[in-house]
Amino acid sequence: MADLRIDIHDLQLKNPVMLASGTCGYAEEINEFFDVSELGGIFLKGLTLHNRDGNLYPRMAETPSGMLNAVGLQNKGIDYFINNIYPRIKHYNTPLIINVNGSTVEDYIELTEKVNELDKIPAIELNISCPNVKEGGMAFGITCPGAEAVTREVRRVYDKTLIVKLSPNVTDVSEIAKAVEGQGADSVSLVNTFVGMAIDAEKRKPLLSTITGGLSGPAIKPIALRMVWQVAKAVKIPVVAMGGIMNATDAVEFILAGATAVQVGTALFKNPLIPLQIIEGLNGYLDRHRMDSVKELVGSLQV
Repeated sequence: MADLRIDIHDLQLKNPVMLASGTCGYAEEINEFFDVSELGGIFLKGLTLHNRDGNLYPRMAETPSGMLNAVGLQNKGIDYFINNIYPRIKHYNTPLIINVNGSTVEDYIELTEKVNELDKIPAIELNISCPNVKEGGMAFGITCPGAEAVTREVRRVYDKTLIVKLSPNVTDVSEIAKAVEGQGADSVSLVNTFVGMAIDAEKRKPLLSTITGGLSGPAIKPIALRMVWQVAKAVKIPVVAMGGIMNATDAVEFILAGATAVQVGTALFKNPLIPLQIIEGLNGYLDRHRMDSVKELVGSLQV
């Protein structure tokens, strides 16, 4: 058995296989299928400062080799999480990482200050794909100044591991990655979903209430892989990869491209046990290639 342990700044993971935010609830849901302590970590469903009802239905649609979602960050707010959910999940023996969202920099700061007090939450994933209401709805993460501003202010109030989740809907994602690294990010995660849409031809209507939504799944994997490779070459901090990872081979490809760890998301809707299969497959790959540690695999793509 190879050594699957890996570090993301201060996070010490038993293996590099983690679950993506928004695909596994608040860990309790996936724990009904298997013991979540077997995972490297879990990125919890996105939280906002206050309650959000999310978008109107329908807000999910299947596409060839993937899915569209426009859930809209439905959640009951950080205070509800702290008082009702956190006490039930804080004993899980794997890192639980909160996905932090906001409409203003001030939202991010206030939410992060509350999370910083939770001793069993060792990291946050800063979602900078959120619309900045003060800039007319433009996402924080699509410009370097916007990404820098929110990362800098959150860094000032957060003293644990800060992972910034990057939007792929930009011209050069590596420039955004370098920008947040310069403002104190300990790691970056990518890619978030791509903007897409689907149409019901017979009804002549969009399949989503919001018309467009976020595309995920195997359809985006080649683009995600390219972006992870570019970012891993551009920054010195660890990269956490996601985007169509359905099996161990997919995970190996992202790690070869430079990812320290991977997130599994859409695959969970097909089979919740896929993360365990990926962990087993990683072990098998390392054994076949006579590698003692997964660390040997990170960024070892031969070009």
